[in-house]
Amino acid sequence: MSSALNAYVSFPHVEQVFCIERIVTKLDGSPLRGKRPRVERMFGVTSLAPVLALPARLLELNRGHWSIENRVHYVRDWTFDEDRCRVRKGHAAQTLAALRNLAISLMRQALVSNVAASVRRHARRVGRALALIGV
Repeated sequence: MSSALNAYVSFPHVEQVFCIERIVTKLDGSPLRGKRPRVERMFGVTSLAPVLALPARLLELNRGHWSIENRVHYVRDWTFDEDRCRVRKGHAAQTLAALRNLAISLMRQALVSNVAASVRRHARRVGRALALIGV
Protein backbone atom coordinates (compact mmCIF):
# COMPACT_ATOMS: atom_id res chain seq x y z
CA MET A 1 0.00 0.00 0.00
CA SER A 2 1.21 3.47 -0.74
CA SER A 3 0.05 7.06 -0.84
CA ALA A 4 3.01 8.02 -3.06
CA LEU A 5 1.01 7.39 -6.26
CA ASN A 6 -2.00 9.55 -5.31
CA ALA A 7 -0.85 12.49 -7.46
CA TYR A 8 -0.84 10.23 -10.54
CA VAL A 9 -4.35 8.81 -10.03
CA SER A 10 -7.25 10.80 -11.46
CA PHE A 11 -9.82 9.23 -9.17
CA PRO A 12 -11.64 11.40 -6.59
CA HIS A 13 -10.78 11.10 -2.89
CA VAL A 14 -7.90 8.63 -3.30
CA GLU A 15 -5.90 8.22 -0.12
CA GLN A 16 -4.07 4.98 -0.95
CA VAL A 17 -3.26 2.67 -3.82
CA PHE A 18 -2.68 -0.98 -2.97
CA CYS A 19 -1.89 -4.36 -4.46
CA ILE A 20 -3.07 -7.72 -3.14
CA GLU A 21 -1.07 -10.68 -4.35
CA ARG A 22 -2.52 -14.20 -4.29
CA ILE A 23 -0.79 -17.48 -4.99
CA VAL A 24 -3.32 -19.88 -6.51
CA THR A 25 -2.46 -23.54 -5.99
CA LYS A 26 -4.11 -26.82 -6.86
CA LEU A 27 -6.48 -28.62 -4.52
CA ASP A 28 -7.59 -32.23 -4.72
CA GLY A 29 -10.27 -32.50 -7.38
CA SER A 30 -9.55 -28.99 -8.66
CA PRO A 31 -9.35 -28.21 -12.40
CA LEU A 32 -5.93 -26.70 -11.60
CA ARG A 33 -4.63 -30.12 -10.58
CA GLY A 34 -1.29 -30.86 -12.15
CA LYS A 35 -0.61 -27.21 -12.98
CA ARG A 36 2.01 -25.02 -11.36
CA PRO A 37 0.88 -22.42 -8.82
CA ARG A 38 0.21 -19.05 -10.38
CA VAL A 39 0.38 -15.53 -8.99
CA GLU A 40 -2.59 -13.18 -9.28
CA ARG A 41 -2.33 -9.47 -8.49
CA MET A 42 -5.30 -7.25 -7.74
CA PHE A 43 -4.83 -3.49 -7.61
CA GLY A 44 -7.16 -1.16 -5.78
CA VAL A 45 -7.71 2.36 -4.53
CA THR A 46 -9.31 3.47 -1.30
CA SER A 47 -10.47 6.69 0.27
CA LEU A 48 -9.34 5.44 3.68
CA ALA A 49 -6.25 7.13 5.08
CA PRO A 50 -3.23 4.91 5.85
CA VAL A 51 -3.83 5.24 9.61
CA LEU A 52 -7.40 3.90 9.16
CA ALA A 53 -6.59 1.16 6.68
CA LEU A 54 -3.48 -0.77 7.50
CA PRO A 55 -2.71 -3.81 5.31
CA ALA A 56 -4.67 -6.19 7.55
CA ARG A 57 -7.75 -3.94 7.35
CA LEU A 58 -7.51 -3.69 3.55
CA LEU A 59 -7.40 -7.49 3.33
CA GLU A 60 -10.43 -7.72 5.63
CA LEU A 61 -12.37 -5.26 3.48
CA ASN A 62 -11.42 -7.14 0.31
CA ARG A 63 -12.57 -10.45 1.77
CA GLY A 64 -15.81 -8.75 2.88
CA HIS A 65 -16.48 -7.91 -0.76
CA TRP A 66 -16.53 -11.63 -1.56
CA SER A 67 -19.06 -12.30 1.20
CA ILE A 68 -21.42 -9.94 -0.66
CA GLU A 69 -20.64 -11.73 -3.91
CA ASN A 70 -21.33 -15.11 -2.36
CA ARG A 71 -24.48 -14.08 -0.46
CA VAL A 72 -26.24 -12.14 -3.22
CA HIS A 73 -24.85 -12.86 -6.68
CA TYR A 74 -24.41 -16.58 -6.12
CA VAL A 75 -28.06 -16.83 -5.05
CA ARG A 76 -29.17 -14.74 -8.02
CA ASP A 77 -27.14 -16.90 -10.41
CA TRP A 78 -28.10 -20.32 -9.04
CA THR A 79 -31.45 -19.99 -7.30
CA PHE A 80 -33.06 -17.52 -9.72
CA ASP A 81 -30.99 -18.69 -12.75
CA GLU A 82 -30.54 -15.04 -13.66
CA ASP A 83 -27.88 -15.64 -16.31
CA ARG A 84 -30.37 -17.46 -18.54
CA CYS A 85 -33.07 -14.80 -18.26
CA ARG A 86 -34.10 -13.70 -21.75
CA VAL A 87 -35.70 -10.39 -20.72
CA ARG A 88 -33.90 -7.63 -22.63
CA LYS A 89 -36.35 -4.82 -23.50
CA GLY A 90 -36.36 -1.44 -21.81
CA HIS A 91 -35.74 -1.50 -18.07
CA ALA A 92 -37.28 -4.94 -17.54
CA ALA A 93 -33.94 -6.67 -16.79
CA GLN A 94 -33.07 -4.06 -14.15
CA THR A 95 -36.55 -4.29 -12.66
CA LEU A 96 -36.34 -8.07 -12.40
CA ALA A 97 -32.88 -7.83 -10.81
CA ALA A 98 -34.25 -5.35 -8.25
CA LEU A 99 -37.17 -7.69 -7.47
CA ARG A 100 -34.79 -10.62 -7.04
CA ASN A 101 -32.65 -8.55 -4.68
CA LEU A 102 -35.77 -7.56 -2.74
CA ALA A 103 -36.85 -11.19 -2.43
CA ILE A 104 -33.40 -12.23 -1.20
CA SER A 105 -33.29 -9.35 1.28
CA LEU A 106 -36.73 -10.17 2.66
CA MET A 107 -35.75 -13.79 3.14
CA ARG A 108 -32.49 -12.80 4.85
CA GLN A 109 -34.42 -10.50 7.21
CA ALA A 110 -36.75 -13.41 7.98
CA LEU A 111 -33.59 -15.40 8.89
CA VAL A 112 -34.14 -17.95 6.12
CA SER A 113 -31.13 -20.26 5.89
CA ASN A 114 -31.94 -21.87 2.51
CA VAL A 115 -33.12 -19.30 -0.04
CA ALA A 116 -33.90 -21.90 -2.73
CA ALA A 117 -36.20 -23.87 -0.42
CA SER A 118 -37.84 -20.66 0.76
CA VAL A 119 -38.49 -19.55 -2.83
CA ARG A 120 -40.20 -22.87 -3.58
CA ARG A 121 -42.25 -22.69 -0.36
CA HIS A 122 -43.36 -19.09 -0.97
CA ALA A 123 -44.15 -19.71 -4.65
CA ARG A 124 -46.84 -22.22 -3.64
CA ARG A 125 -48.32 -20.03 -0.89
CA VAL A 126 -48.60 -16.41 -1.97
CA GLY A 127 -50.00 -15.45 1.45
CA ARG A 128 -46.68 -16.39 3.07
CA ALA A 129 -44.78 -14.23 0.59
CA LEU A 130 -47.07 -11.28 1.26
CA ALA A 131 -46.63 -11.78 5.01
CA LEU A 132 -42.88 -11.13 4.55
CA ILE A 133 -43.70 -7.58 3.44
CA GLY A 134 -46.40 -7.11 6.06
CA VAL A 135 -49.44 -7.46 3.81
